[in-house]
Amino acid sequence: MAELTALESLLEMGFPKGRAEKALALTGNQGIEAAMDWLMEHEDDPDVDEPLATPLGHILGREPTPTEQGPGSAVGESKPILTEEERQEQTKRMLELVAQKQREREEREEREALERERQRRRQGQELSAARQRLQEDEMRRAAEERRREKAEELAARQRVREKIERDKAERAKKYGGHVGSQPCPPTTEPGPVPSSPSKEPPTKREYDQCRIQVRLPDGSSLTQTFRAREQLAAVRLYVELHRGEELGGGQDPVQLLSGFPRRAFSEADMERPLQELGLVPSAVLIVAKKCPG
Repeated sequence: MAELTALESLLEMGFPKGRAEKALALTGNQGIEAAMDWLMEHEDDPDVDEPLATPLGHILGREPTPTEQGPGSAVGESKPILTEEERQEQTKRMLELVAQKQREREEREEREALERERQRRRQGQELSAARQRLQEDEMRRAAEERRREKAEELAARQRVREKIERDKAERAKKYGGHVGSQPCPPTTEPGPVPSSPSKEPPTKREYDQCRIQVRLPDGSSLTQTFRAREQLAAVRLYVELHRGEELGGGQDPVQLLSGFPRRAFSEADMERPLQELGLVPSAVLIVAKKCPG
């Protein structure tokens, strides 16, 4: 029995003939190991089974015929004959080599998969951190806006109180000298009195706070008290921070609607105070449902 050629060895290990011939040809007939490396590396290629147009000869693992060798060339010495036991041993070594190559490939793919998973987790952590920073910045800006509006509101109240005191002082100065000399000032004095209430009602009807109830698409609701001069954006921020997963928990801002009359608030409305939008002292807002994308 003649010694197995490289092509026969690959066929013994179960590789298709066309694929084995192609592997030997493309590796320059450098041996079984090089051919198996190529087969392992390219077994998923779509054109792995397409034949080559190259003449076979030695490159495909078989001996050339005397015609292919040309005149004057020697066929060479005959190869030693292998026993059946040696043939089985050779096949066993080849199969072990195939198994080793397969293990090396699986280990390499496992390392690559682990690296991809590490990258995915790292990117997820970075995205979560960026989202957290954005949320903290927005909350900080809202708190600063509230402090600024509170200071402005206190200053406005102080100016109103001072004006009331000046009006009282002017009335006392104007009518105080006539109280003892004329009996009719009590009938004429109520004349300017209506003017002072006409200036005071804005301070009496001005609300410091307003109670907002927000109805969510799932039927639940959120209730919170805001300052009357806070912007509508503060209400939207509160809803986005407390809404939960039923609204998707995503990055898109929610759309707010007024209950009655029905009105959709625009981005420009988000910069307007609640008092100016007619939401004081209390109002019910609705979170619009997202259209299916």
